[in-house]
Amino acid sequence: MSFFSQVPRRDLEKSPRRDLERSNVKLVRRESPLDQESLYHDYRELISQRPALIDEKVKLHERIIDEFNLASLEKLPREDLAREVRNYLGEYARTERLSLNQREQLALAEEIVDEMTGFGPIEPLLKDPTVNDILINTHKKCFVERFGKLEETIVHFKDEAHLMRIVQKIVAGIGRRVDESSPTVDARLPDGSRVNVAIRPVAVDGPLVSIRKFSKRPFSMDRLIEISTMRPEMGDLLQAAVQGKISLIISGGTGSGKTTMLNALSNYVPPDERIITIEDAAELQLQLPHVLRMETRPANAEGRGEIRQRELVKNALRMRPDRIIVGECRGEEAFDMLQAMNTGHEGSMTTVHANSPRDAIKRLEQMISMTGMNLNPLSMRSQIASAVRLLIQLQRLPDGRRRLMSISEITGMEGEVFQMHEVYRFVKERTDEKGNIEGSFKATGIRPTFLEDLKYTGIELPPSHFDPTRVL
Repeated sequence: MSFFSQVPRRDLEKSPRRDLERSNVKLVRRESPLDQESLYHDYRELISQRPALIDEKVKLHERIIDEFNLASLEKLPREDLAREVRNYLGEYARTERLSLNQREQLALAEEIVDEMTGFGPIEPLLKDPTVNDILINTHKKCFVERFGKLEETIVHFKDEAHLMRIVQKIVAGIGRRVDESSPTVDARLPDGSRVNVAIRPVAVDGPLVSIRKFSKRPFSMDRLIEISTMRPEMGDLLQAAVQGKISLIISGGTGSGKTTMLNALSNYVPPDERIITIEDAAELQLQLPHVLRMETRPANAEGRGEIRQRELVKNALRMRPDRIIVGECRGEEAFDMLQAMNTGHEGSMTTVHANSPRDAIKRLEQMISMTGMNLNPLSMRSQIASAVRLLIQLQRLPDGRRRLMSISEITGMEGEVFQMHEVYRFVKERTDEKGNIEGSFKATGIRPTFLEDLKYTGIELPPSHFDPTRVL
């Protein structure tokens, strides 16, 4: 019988914290990140040498869930919970005659606590700042992306049911569901990391989980310049565009850094403006005082209650926004977004999936046609040309690094053709022996036309920013 099932809840709440710590000071202290990382590696090494301990861990976890007083457990600090799990594990190891030294017991107990309070085997990966993506390919394999490169990890789950418990814990946290009738879902973790899940029957071999992590400290424009995603002159132009309420679209492929760029650009929005964000899974981290966040909702089990981005964009127009930021346009909401940009909500921003600025415009045309309205191509293109002034193209290169490949301005229409010119571009020059792509950022010599309008607001950039004869 465990400590939790024996001690009444009121006694737990009255127990002096000092006594708990004094009873086993060395084991309770968990403040050091290095110590947690060391325990993680100890556990992985232990499991690699003795795989049968995975079964013991799952069995022990199930017994703890059955025996612990869960109502009291929820109120306990993590350190106190870890202490009781260690004590319970010690008794269990003696009873079952498991050969575990103190360090191994500590590592195993930490893993069980992660399982109970966090997201199980992937909890250490979520804590690892070098991991950008976590890709779970059924319960047998898990990959991560570090520094733009995929690598396999030794993290795995006992079986499919084990993985499904973690999946249900993730989606339940935001009030969503995933089952055979609705086998795919978009969700997010408490820290804002984006999650996509596909289970049987659409996932033939078992659950597939993709987690896109976000930095605890949002990227600023200075940080993007520091890691050579762009150059200071390009940052100055984007800052002027955002402060001058120039509507823009960020375009790029999967993992190219569109959301990161959107977060960085939002830092230049004046603090007295009212911003409304609309996303499928809320992941933007806007560092502004007046931000209203809205999120879509999937249909329930009866197929009712779905709220799409288009409805949210329409509703946002009634909420007196200064700007609307749509996390990603991928359907009919593009039409309402362009309408907003054309009707007093200049400076609004969104992202689209496309491989070039021209492709981004074509994608917008396709998305407008999804509305079912009988608009001719010229009307659609005129709408886009009058709403969008700036296109930012991002790309993740084969070496894993992300680059701002192009900044282009749309200046209008000539007949049925868009008039667009490039202001800055990244020119690839060579690939070194390590596979890194080297190149340079260059201005084309064309000065954006909207800068003339911004002069009246006190925003002006020097001519040297657009000198094509120098490398930025």
